[in-house]
Amino acid sequence: MRKLSLCLRSLALPAALASTVVLTGCAARASYRVYDPDHEDYHRWDDHEASFYVQWENETRREHRDFDKRDHDDQKQYWTWRHGHEDKEHDRH
Repeated sequence: MRKLSLCLRSLALPAALASTVVLTGCAARASYRVYDPDHEDYHRWDDHEASFYVQWENETRREHRDFDKRDHDDQKQYWTWRHGHEDKEHDRH
């Protein structure tokens, strides 16, 4: 019984550290703001915005690429498209 207790205590610290890393990583990906320089506004980039982005990629027959990896012209085209597809319930900048 003593060995089991010692084993569990020795695993507690690594488990606590691992859970902190996992939870922090998830929280960091949850939402952030992206500036649209051509329309001079901010957009909250979250799962909802990401679904619009994937829709734009599909409609314009583009291969998937992270938004921040796209050149300025593609980003500008996305924001122009996005402003024409406003979601009044969700789009609060």
